[in-house]
Amino acid sequence: MNVLVIAEHDNASLKGSTLNTVTAAIQCGGEVHILIAGQNCGGAAEAAAKINGVSKVLVADAAHFADGLAENVAEQALALAGDYSHILAPATAYGKNILPRVAARLDVGQISEIIKVRAPDTFERPIYAGNAIATVQSTDKIKVITVRTTGFDAAAAGGSGAVETISPVGDCGMSSFVSRELATSDRPELTAAKIIVAGGRGMGSGDNFKILEPLADKLGAAIGASRAAVDAGFVPNDWQVGQTGKIVAPQLYIAVGISGAIQHLAGMKDSKTIVAINKDPEAPIFSVADYGIVGDLFELVPQLVAELP
Repeated sequence: MNVLVIAEHDNASLKGSTLNTVTAAIQCGGEVHILIAGQNCGGAAEAAAKINGVSKVLVADAAHFADGLAENVAEQALALAGDYSHILAPATAYGKNILPRVAARLDVGQISEIIKVRAPDTFERPIYAGNAIATVQSTDKIKVITVRTTGFDAAAAGGSGAVETISPVGDCGMSSFVSRELATSDRPELTAAKIIVAGGRGMGSGDNFKILEPLADKLGAAIGASRAAVDAGFVPNDWQVGQTGKIVAPQLYIAVGISGAIQHLAGMKDSKTIVAINKDPEAPIFSVADYGIVGDLFELVPQLVAELP
């Protein structure tokens, strides 16, 4: 049997999360097909066809797919489900909104946020805020899976998959698109950034987060925050890194004034290199840090900036 990946895209291009999901799909065995459900989505379909390991791209083009409404995309996936042994989507807000609907309608158990494929029916996923790894084996005929993108490398380009237009399902009429408010920033998006500078409750206030900006500017980094800093109103919700925020795994993660609660560590401990700055030498963040500096962040951060070219 073959594997179906539900692509996350904006009609013109694919989101990076889809590339990581394709890598997981390839490891499940069989041919990998990608579903592009959208409107005027030729750009996304073309990009999907060029992913190495993808043999076919299925394009469902209709007005009611334009904004990625979960109810409609789920119906399209269900219409195709009988031809597949696995249905995968990234464990982003997009994928998490679609696949539970698919799993419920198929009457199968969803396997959430896998980080490793051990066999076509056996997967690893984190539990207890990442403090333990569960090995899950599924006997369901169709396995419905969300993929934690930090667990898999992005699939490379170089493929030449066939693009096939399929008949779109009708609008189920259960929801309608009203509006979208997008946060804009000149900095990289958190989940795609190679370098992240994050602040915690130790920053003291929202205004104090400004001292992180010169450091982020010199490194070309995104700025993130712990849940404690977000809950205190220092910074917006979309800056939050952690189990209930964004899961990240950049090349470099600099944690400033972050104690290292389990919830936060679950969202960033897979970073390739972790640097921690905290005045408390017993802070849990040092247990996962590759490099730690004990001291006053308001002195250390400007010194660090001054040392960078």
